[in-house]
Amino acid sequence: MTSMTQHLATEGFALVPGVLSCAECSGWITALGPVDGAGRRGLLAQPDVAALALSPRLLDLVRPHLFAKPVPVRAIYFDKSPDANWLVPWHQDLTLALRRQGDVPGFGPWTVKDGVPHVQPPAPYLQRMLTVRLHLDDADETNGALRVLPGTHLMEKLTASQIQDLRTRVPESLCTASAGDALLMRPLLLHASGRSTTDRHRRVLHIEYAALSLPAGLEWTEKADQQSVSE
Repeated sequence: MTSMTQHLATEGFALVPGVLSCAECSGWITALGPVDGAGRRGLLAQPDVAALALSPRLLDLVRPHLFAKPVPVRAIYFDKSPDANWLVPWHQDLTLALRRQGDVPGFGPWTVKDGVPHVQPPAPYLQRMLTVRLHLDDADETNGALRVLPGTHLMEKLTASQIQDLRTRVPESLCTASAGDALLMRPLLLHASGRSTTDRHRRVLHIEYAALSLPAGLEWTEKADQQSVSE
């Protein structure tokens, strides 16, 4: 855990092998079903996904890397396949999914995705978040495994020209993974993925955790807690 903590702190990502068993991966593929398009949002509304996000094995992975209690605040299911094969350019994950738009200093611009308001918060909010990407299939260069620029999570929000410059100076890392592995990643880490060149799926359950309080007037769209699981 110490080496993983240090790697996450300095590089912005860390791979944790065997978080889910092969049987669990197959079960989740069945439970989540087919995807229309690239992915499906709003999955913390599903009790089984919320229960997984709040399970001790995931919270124990996340807790050492955040300075307060981790709370799941967004879950997305991605399925890159021959029928939905897309290219993701280099970017940072800069938005929060919130219940409604509000006029709060430092928060903006606002956008709407699938009917849900999204906003860019100040960088310190993003620095108190951590993403867990659960791989349900093996992922490598042929089926669009994530590529990252190590250490770029330490540079706060980046402009397009800064991103282009970093691409020429920072060697990228390919995050190959086996089914059941989890990739921990800071939202500000520059990352991308190429199109698949195979007929294999690359299915990932992406869960975001936050250890922060939102300003008055703002509320998470998907926040999961024990009450939401028991209802």
